[in-house]
Amino acid sequence: MKGKTVLVTGSTSGIGAALAEGFAAEGANIVLNGLGDAAEIEKGRAALAAEHGVPVIYHGADMSNPDEIEDLVRTAEGQFGAVDILVNNAGVQYTETIEAFPVERWDALIAINLSAPFHATRAALPGMKRRGWGRIVNIASNAGLGGSVRKSAYVAAKHGVVGLTKVTGLENARSGVTCNAICPGWVKTPLVEVQIEDRAKRDGTSIEQATYDLLIDQQPSGRFTTVEQLAGAALFLCSSAADNMTGTTLTLDGGWMAI
Repeated sequence: MKGKTVLVTGSTSGIGAALAEGFAAEGANIVLNGLGDAAEIEKGRAALAAEHGVPVIYHGADMSNPDEIEDLVRTAEGQFGAVDILVNNAGVQYTETIEAFPVERWDALIAINLSAPFHATRAALPGMKRRGWGRIVNIASNAGLGGSVRKSAYVAAKHGVVGLTKVTGLENARSGVTCNAICPGWVKTPLVEVQIEDRAKRDGTSIEQATYDLLIDQQPSGRFTTVEQLAGAALFLCSSAADNMTGTTLTLDGGWMAI
């Protein structure tokens, strides 16, 4: 990855931070993006650059704003000359039944989880095609392959991301640019920890029991997928071994979709 520039959206924590770490460890230039305390973000940026000896910049684009997404991609290109690898990772979650789902929550979730990958891809593709090489990795979810109650917006968005992945792959099949999606099952991130806490409150159980119940319901391995495993999958999709993979999905879900 040395000399390649990798833009990872939503990379100041959780899965995105692990993805950025994985690419930095392989020598890539890194463009971070995400929310959080400014001082903490700068501390993390500096630490990532120092640990791996690679250039790391941060751009605070609001991923619900198409103009800011455009500026994010242009800033990365201006700083490093290219965006070679785009990882669309930024995401939010909200759970409620369809009839009680707040309209503003639906709109925000679709904007960040589905429209943002489109806008970032649209901005990054011309440069990739001009150079004859590029990798787009969409962090989707098993929610992009099946349904879950109380997650109408998330499931709809992630199905959309899987569809966008297929179309991007098809449209660019002969261009040297590939697009693939990673579909994790349960990954222990702050987003999922909130769901565990909510489940424990709802069922009147301990965090440990709620964690077990969450996993065993749908993830036969009974284990979380790790952020390091997701980073490894992303690196594989950007390697020469995956040159002829495009428009498809990788599932890391402990057997979830085999049920």
